Amino acid sequence: MKDRSVLARGWFRKGDSDLADARRTTASEGPYDTACFHAQQAVEKYLKGVLAWRGLEIPRTHDLEELQRLCIQLEPWAELASCDLTDLTAYAVELRYDAEFWPPQPMAVEAVKLAEQVRASVLAHMPSETRP
Repeated sequence: MKDRSVLARGWFRKGDSDLADARRTTASEGPYDTACFHAQQAVEKYLKGVLAWRGLEIPRTHDLEELQRLCIQLEPWAELASCDLTDLTAYAVELRYDAEFWPPQPMAVEAVKLAEQVRASVLAHMPSETRP
């Protein structure tokens, strides 16, 4: 089994990749649905990185609130607890398959800001060897 810091760093690197895609798309002319999707994916991977660091089996879920609850049980950071991830969770599946939903740029910008907030909170509390 891989070292926990290697596993966590892998999740954080994947999260950074998703966040970079979300930022690029948000700065473009649109459409912005994939920016919202990649912001959700980034948050999912940052939270799963915390679980990997703590040695837990990573649940196969896109439910950010569930992942957030698991993380807060292990690492009760106020910044992470204050994040409302409800809207982002919907972007994992519903946004990808709802042919009628095309989020406007301001919605994508907010999704990216939230992903950046989660990233900052998570990485501020992780040991340096886990950081991407």
